[in-house]
Amino acid sequence: MNYHQLTENERYQIYSLLKEGFNQKQISDNLKRSPSTISRETKRNSGLRGYRPKQAQAISDHRRVSAYKHFKLSEEVVEWMERLIRQELSPQQVVDYLKKHKGIDLHHETIYQWIYADKAEGGDLYTHLRIASKPYRKLYGHYDRRGKLRNRVDIDERPNIVDRRSRIGDWEGDTVMGKGRKSALLTMVERKTLYTIIVRLTGKQSDLLADAAIAAMVELKDRIKTITLDNGLEFAEHERIADALEANIYFAHPYASWERGISENTNGLIRQYFPKGTDFNEVSDEDIKKVMDKLNDRLRKTRACRSPNELFMGLRKDLLAAQIR
Repeated sequence: MNYHQLTENERYQIYSLLKEGFNQKQISDNLKRSPSTISRETKRNSGLRGYRPKQAQAISDHRRVSAYKHFKLSEEVVEWMERLIRQELSPQQVVDYLKKHKGIDLHHETIYQWIYADKAEGGDLYTHLRIASKPYRKLYGHYDRRGKLRNRVDIDERPNIVDRRSRIGDWEGDTVMGKGRKSALLTMVERKTLYTIIVRLTGKQSDLLADAAIAAMVELKDRIKTITLDNGLEFAEHERIADALEANIYFAHPYASWERGISENTNGLIRQYFPKGTDFNEVSDEDIKKVMDKLNDRLRKTRACRSPNELFMGLRKDLLAAQIR
């Protein structure tokens, strides 16, 4: 069997499992990797503060690039690369396609360097990248072109008790975008009970989101200890939210959606009622409340067939009370 290097996603999974107390064998079973791979990874790519996925990826990438022998691109390979890029494939997708169908093993860094060399010579290949107008910057692990949130606190600093879901008060927050990204919903989900708050946003600006989050949750602030968010710039006023709700706010790693798995799953449930393409400017607050009530009344198998309303609010609804006509 050929060895395939660990991906960045796998490194974040290793970190999360280590935090939850999994041992080397359990981690290897979870990732379907050999125990020796996990052992080698944690020994070679740990720093002074122990194993950190971002640091591990940077160490691994630096080691690989340092040892990487430049592959001379033939005219035929260049032609294939150009044809694939013009079909809007990303450099990583080009690498994967050429490896699978042509047996050629390239690094995505090689593709990026070639594209920007073409740009310097007046070529237009760079316009076929998904974010063509942004300047290229070499990053280890991934290409993060999003803005940075000021004073964000990384999820690595979040108390371990949040992972165990043993208490009420730890929330996950996210947005559900509407048609053309011109409208949105704010969703907040309590991790232990799955109690959900949905608010229609009147705009995408961070100040409007902060106002909406505070108004929707201030009455519950005695039951809010932490909130975990993604890295969208709509959360730029996270410090104001934290102050108003007297809560600690943490941010997941970029592109690590599993760290907010409960929020992602809840957004999927919301999409059953508001499919992609919905313009939330045309949806009433009453309709949104109906969906919120449906989710909070829904029995959850993962919560012993109890509803979020029962677990969070102490409210139990008799689903057979209403007479069927």
